[in-house]
Amino acid sequence: MSPTPRTRDLDALPVREALPALTAALDGHGTAVLCAPPGTGKTTLVPLVLAGLVGGGPRHRVVVAEPRRIAARAAARRMAWLLGERVGASVGFTVRGERVAGPSTVVEVVTTGVLLQRLQRDQELTGVDVVVLDECHERHLDADTVAAFLLDVRETLRPELRLVAASATTDAAGWSRVLGGAPVVEAAGTAYPVETVWAPPARPVRPPHGMRVDPAQLTHVASVVRRALAERSGDVLCFLPGVGEIARVAGQLGGVDAEVLQVHGRAPAAVQDAALTASEHRRVILATAVAESSLTVPGVRVVVDSGLAREPRVDHARGLGALATVRASRAAGRQRAGRAGREAPGAVYRCWTEAEDARLPSYPAPEIRIADLAQFALQAACWGDPDAAGLALLDPPPAGAMAAAREVLLAVGAVDPAGRPTPRGARMARLGLHPRLARALLDGAPALGSRRAAEVVALLSEEPPREYGDDLAGAWRAARRGGDAYAARWRAETGRLERAAGDTAGPAPGDSAGPGDTAGPAPGDSAGSGGTAGSGSTARYGSTAGGAAGRAARGAAGRSAGAALPDDAAAGLVAALAFPERVARARGEGAFLMASGTGAELGDGSGLRSAPWLAVAVADRAPHSASARIRLAAVIDEDTARLAAGHLHSDAEEVRWEDGDLVARRAERLGAVELAVRPLRDPDPALVRAALLDGLRAEGLGLLRWSADAQALRARLGFLHRTLGGGWPDVADDAALLDRSDDWLEPELSRARRRSDLGRVSAAQALNRLLPWATGEASRLDELAPERIEVPSGSRVRVDYSGEQPVLAVKLQELFGLAETPRVAGVPVLVHLLSPAGRPAAVTADLASFWRGGYRAVRAELRGRYPKHPWPEDPATAEATRYTSARLKR
Repeated sequence: MSPTPRTRDLDALPVREALPALTAALDGHGTAVLCAPPGTGKTTLVPLVLAGLVGGGPRHRVVVAEPRRIAARAAARRMAWLLGERVGASVGFTVRGERVAGPSTVVEVVTTGVLLQRLQRDQELTGVDVVVLDECHERHLDADTVAAFLLDVRETLRPELRLVAASATTDAAGWSRVLGGAPVVEAAGTAYPVETVWAPPARPVRPPHGMRVDPAQLTHVASVVRRALAERSGDVLCFLPGVGEIARVAGQLGGVDAEVLQVHGRAPAAVQDAALTASEHRRVILATAVAESSLTVPGVRVVVDSGLAREPRVDHARGLGALATVRASRAAGRQRAGRAGREAPGAVYRCWTEAEDARLPSYPAPEIRIADLAQFALQAACWGDPDAAGLALLDPPPAGAMAAAREVLLAVGAVDPAGRPTPRGARMARLGLHPRLARALLDGAPALGSRRAAEVVALLSEEPPREYGDDLAGAWRAARRGGDAYAARWRAETGRLERAAGDTAGPAPGDSAGPGDTAGPAPGDSAGSGGTAGSGSTARYGSTAGGAAGRAARGAAGRSAGAALPDDAAAGLVAALAFPERVARARGEGAFLMASGTGAELGDGSGLRSAPWLAVAVADRAPHSASARIRLAAVIDEDTARLAAGHLHSDAEEVRWEDGDLVARRAERLGAVELAVRPLRDPDPALVRAALLDGLRAEGLGLLRWSADAQALRARLGFLHRTLGGGWPDVADDAALLDRSDDWLEPELSRARRRSDLGRVSAAQALNRLLPWATGEASRLDELAPERIEVPSGSRVRVDYSGEQPVLAVKLQELFGLAETPRVAGVPVLVHLLSPAGRPAAVTADLASFWRGGYRAVRAELRGRYPKHPWPEDPATAEATRYTSARLKR
């Protein structure tokens, strides 16, 4: 008996009203942007109509791309239910490690990662008539890449291929522009009204910092869930940023009169299915962003939104990737709120203020702007556009991130210097792994055997649960004996990778996965750092397949490759092959230095704290933190570190300024990690000179011998440079002087060997070399900037040139009879007039004016204090003197 479609349910989907406009747009333009509110049927009815399964149109093969596995499975099940069929008949799905489809399948729901791999194998996408990119507002990197590749296919190979970008809250104008001016079709929703309840914490909570969420915030979210249960009927769907936060809130909901479900990308399929199935009992569903879109959670009448989300971050300089907790965008907020109004009127409790809502970003940050781009760059290279310059992308990839990605690809042998993919790179792209992990699989298999290498790589491709611990080998053993959902996924991925490692043609179509489906969980699914796919060192890995691993196998004392290394060593080798710049040497209890130069620390209870060497698989570094936190690592020995990170090895003379003196030694290193050091008795003189200059730059010219005369000469030369310029040197700035070290510090600098030698260099003698001898101006130094000026008393008084204006500090009585202010190089000196005791009495740059006016006040104040000294009424005609009145009369 043929299946019976659920006609009433199909007719009730509001998107039906927009189907004529959508069909017309595709007939006329070939592409369209569909904006339809949640619950209208854009994910389910639209593909069925485009395929001709509903509505009586001609049959077409339709592929629907979803950003997440849970959404792909749910959408396929819903469409099959609407047709009255089982999944795998007219409607099927393919996600990582699972394919339910057959010869009669017309609509296939896949993850964007799976679709990306299919495009790389078959650019024409043979047999497919329509592609629907669902939930394109989320801006995942592989979804943007798929859209760009599909547009390229339409323009060059298959202009008849139809493309629909669909979402409830997308940037319709932007997608229309990318799709070549595609028509925008909007579907009116008949979703039920959703009341917004603003429920901010009573007291301020700390904003998210890195991965950390203030426990007070989570306690508040749990209290809002309890409030919603008390105030409203129906199931409660609560959005949280990650698995860890879900677990903590679940722990605070003990005793509630409802079943508490935890839904995320790592949850067992049974739990995911339970959340998507109506229940007779009231439920609280704690979910990550996987529940935002593409599926209906039956029974939900209330949404509690924490307002938080997870986004990837990459520290390209340190080769570390992480997930950061951020404020969710307004678009995400609308998506989440829409879950409450799909079946009946509902309410959304937002755990922030209405004023804060207006300041939130409109849309999520496009992943292409913030994520590691190594996998994207490899896909673009294999597509034939290494720079991605010809791809129609909503946002161009950042130049710096692309440069870092290309260096990683070059290092692992995936591309040649021109950026073209090598045969090895093409094979790596087909593995559906980050290029780092692909390198570890290909180079680890000869030493360990394909199965064991695949097992460890599978652990790195999706970070194990925290309860597995931070020891990679221990996590490996836990996964082998585990009966949880993670272990099941790990076994499936291991099987895929084992087959792929032994199959030069790459994985089979139904067994493939793409970047977004294999290189770790999506941002909203993860409890960890996401550090398995961070950008890497720009040094070359030495990437010949089997190179380091092959040497390890050959050195295994005659044992077979598969049994050459015990599990602990095998786990360490694979991690080191994937992340060679993260091989780390201990430098204290629980503290390590990675070859990249970044410090790293283990948790207090870690069993790895006493290890001499680690291969760090997962680490993250909080903003403003000096050290990274090690999340997952394996014990290795120095030989393994040398093998895996051989491209970072150096054995060279090091002559540098360190801790206040010159250090000369021969150092063997792996990147920043010292392996062996011995003193260097006869260092290269050029290296010594350069190191001494570094010391002078670091500590200043005070390392030289500066007498009072030398300091005075520097000030005089600085004055002449400011005043006359020309050939008079700039000596005020240390950096400028050091840039001319050849002109004034030789031959003393080249003879020096240590700090004490610098202290014997006469700065005065050295500075004299900078005088303009060639022009003859040097002979005028004492004329233009005399060291001393003779005053009317006969004294020769030193001039201070250290300020902006030369200063002559002299006792007032010694200037009697001097009508005009002295000048140097045409500049009047600033006269500091001193009392008989040498204390400041007045300052003037115009002596004639001072004698006429200011002198009277000074005379009135000081003549009583210093009665033994002359205080004539007319100083302009008085005799200058250094002596008292009595001495003058003798």
